Order: sequence, then structure tokens, then C-alpha cells
Amino acid sequence: MTETPSYLTTTAEAYDAVAVIYAEFVQGILDRQPLDRAVLAAFAELVRTGGAGTSVAELGCGPGHMTKHLRDLGLDAFGIDLSPVMIKLAREAHPDLRFEVGSMDALDLADGALDGILSWYSAIHIPPQELPPYFAEFHRVLAPGGHLLFGFYESGGEPVVAFDHKVTTAYRWPIEDLAELTRAAGFVEVGRMLREPQENERFRQGRLLMRRQ
Repeated sequence: MTETPSYLTTTAEAYDAVAVIYAEFVQGILDRQPLDRAVLAAFAELVRTGGAGTSVAELGCGPGHMTKHLRDLGLDAFGIDLSPVMIKLAREAHPDLRFEVGSMDALDLADGALDGILSWYSAIHIPPQELPPYFAEFHRVLAPGGHLLFGFYESGGEPVVAFDHKVTTAYRWPIEDLAELTRAAGFVEVGRMLREPQENERFRQGRLLMRRQ
């Protein structure tokens, strides 16, 4: 049996510990972020019009607020998260949606099972050298032509840098470096967006929209 990497155990335990506070913090957060809503709407439209179905997984779904938003945009969305407490909260808040405990690097999904993946700040705690296999796994479970929307903290042109995220250590990335990793995994870029930090945000925010070849 493969041993779980220590950074995954640390991340799961850290989010378990703050799950209730985190769920309260993100409640209604999209109401204050029109650019993020626009990117999510574009992603949903591409999924709805680009393939045979609308099955989308939010990987690292937390308390389920983004999964619900995807459902409201017309997608057949479900959520997966490392944190059992987060999944418990998501199921309680959204009993009509499907949520499962799992890791993004070893998804219990068949090859090509999904039409879309949302990874919204869910990979920020992965050490840089460990990230490429995650994109390979995203590629495996996406159907040809399926879309990936990846949200992250951008480094402002600096190399990858660790920072003191309030939950556990996280990383900021140059957007071009992340785009190159996704290309190496078999994705082509559809678009990208950078937005400046809003009140109570410390860093520039990045979004990459990719399509599986």
C-alpha cells in the first residue's frame, strides 16, 4: 500500500481543524468577485457546448460553495476533498449534491469520465516538484476536449515562492510556469486572467483555462 505523502496529511488535518471557520469565511464570497464569476461562467459555457456531457468535478471542493455555483450554472457538478470535515460540512449544506473524500492525485474515476474540472486554489499547498503528476491525473480523467479551470495565487513574475497561508504553507506561481506544466501534461491553453488583490487579499490572483487535447 502506497504511503500518503506527509504534505497531504498535513493539509487534510489543517483544513479539518479550521473547516467551520473556513465555511463561514467563504459564504457569499463570489458575490464580491465579478471577474471570478465571469471566468466561471465562461468555463461552464465551454463545458456545456464543447462535448457530450456536463459532468464536472470540483477537486478540493471545501464546504461545497463552488460546487453549488457550478450546478447553478447548468453543470452536473460534484465535489472531492481531502478533508473529511469539509466533506461533512458540504453534505450538510448541500444535501442534493454529491461529495466524496479523495485525493486529486489518485482519483477514483475512469479514464475520460469528466467533461470539466475545477481546481480552485486546491493545488496551492502542493510542493512545486510534486505538482506535475496532478496535471497528468487531471488529463487522464478528462474526456478529449474537456476543460480545466485552475485558480491560484500568482507570484508577480517572481519564481515559485512559498508563503504563510493562514491554513498551512502554500505556494505562489508565475502564470507562465503553470501554463507550461499543463502543456507538458497534454493541455492547450484557452485563456488566462490575472486580477489584482481586493480588500483583505494579499496577492495577485491567477486563473488558467485549459482544454484537454
